[in-house]
Amino acid sequence: MVNRNLTKLPIGWAFVKVRDIADLISGQHILAENYNDNNDGIPYLTGPADFSFKYPIISKWTTKPKAIAHKDDVLLTVKGAGVGKTNILNIDKAAISRQLMAVRGAVLNHHYLFYYFDFLFHIFQEMGAGSTVPGIDRESILNFQIFLPPLNEQHRIVAKIEELFSDLDAGVEALKKAKAQLKLYRQAVLKAAFGGRLTAAWREAHKEELEPASVILERIRGESKKAGQVSHKEFLIDVSTLHSLPEKWEWVSLGELIDSMQNGIYKPREFYSRDGVACLRMYNIENGEIVWKDIKRMILSKEEIAQYELKVGDILINRVNSRELVGKAAVIPVNLEKCVYESKNIRMRLKTNYTESKYVNYWLRLFGQGYFNMNAQQVVGMASINQQQISAMPVPFTNSFEQYQIVGEVDFHFSIMDSMEKGIDKGIVQAGRLRQAILKKAFTGKLVPQDPEDEPAAEWLKRIKKEKTGHPDRKKPGRRAIQRDLNYG
Repeated sequence: MVNRNLTKLPIGWAFVKVRDIADLISGQHILAENYNDNNDGIPYLTGPADFSFKYPIISKWTTKPKAIAHKDDVLLTVKGAGVGKTNILNIDKAAISRQLMAVRGAVLNHHYLFYYFDFLFHIFQEMGAGSTVPGIDRESILNFQIFLPPLNEQHRIVAKIEELFSDLDAGVEALKKAKAQLKLYRQAVLKAAFGGRLTAAWREAHKEELEPASVILERIRGESKKAGQVSHKEFLIDVSTLHSLPEKWEWVSLGELIDSMQNGIYKPREFYSRDGVACLRMYNIENGEIVWKDIKRMILSKEEIAQYELKVGDILINRVNSRELVGKAAVIPVNLEKCVYESKNIRMRLKTNYTESKYVNYWLRLFGQGYFNMNAQQVVGMASINQQQISAMPVPFTNSFEQYQIVGEVDFHFSIMDSMEKGIDKGIVQAGRLRQAILKKAFTGKLVPQDPEDEPAAEWLKRIKKEKTGHPDRKKPGRRAIQRDLNYG
């Protein structure tokens, strides 16, 4: 396998294969009865999920290993979805499964090899592609070609990479903390909005002209009674335990503000088609918004489309999901393609003369997760909510003028934070690209200065080959070698 990214050898470097500089320890499968989860024996690493971080995540141990990796061995994933993922083993020893191989060189800076493999991850992926279960065979790894600098230059390269990566990692960590802080800021803005603090000055300036919520509620209840609608005055929780409201606000059950609710449509697989009407699923609700991705389409009758069509201002609520996601909601925006919604969602249509959809949706973003988490029904790993629970949710209610003002304030603050978050995400992506640029410079001899006093790689490679004479690569270590590695007693 030729490394297409690297084309010209700097002075003193050599073009070698893995077999020229290292031994390869193939991982071996261990039967379930021979490993445990009670810290008995040595760690057993089964795949990249166990060693993708700085320190391995160890959940299995074994007293009967078949293949053992040592500290500073380069671990390479050679089977499965994570093929090509690599890391340095930084504990004394570990048994490795057949999903992994360990690369061990006697006269080699292992961190140089690790960074080299990491840089060429995409090539390992290409090597492992083409079968149902991705995989790289032993011979392909042994024949993998490497640009190898003099040993002293390897040390300098690794030191410079780690210095630069340390600065990059610190920057990325700061960006991630800033992104997490934005999430807290959003919650703080919503708490200020529904506590009346965002509109306190506006409310004071208009206090003489604004109707109290109690007066508006009486009018809503009168209209509902006249229309034969069922009144929803009961709460599932004690509203006296919630935050206090500004003067002229009231706690109201969401049901009193709802004109209608309806569960989505269910159709068997044969009704799905590329040419049908778009159908929004639970995956199309993210962070309080409709996300147009992975859209499925259904062949429906005109009557079905009319019954389940979503309109601008409707709120779509996810009624079946994991416990932490059930109840997520989004407002149907303008200019959305005609669409219906599937059965794991509920469509809520509000009394728009009195209620702003985005106002209620923002309340759901602030209050909904905790409320639905507390009231959802759990069945076989999935949680569900129903229309009655939604109707019984308490909502801080004020006149529609102030609702509109609150939505504008929240939109303004959120737009600023959205711009900041995009900048953070862009910075994280750029950091990833910069890492690759650093590695490319490293492996083309441009990251650190060369020293003409360094022994050329070709010279010390001769000594390695002499030492390896009579010691061919073994596919797995012998029983005595394993017992020596274990060093029991």
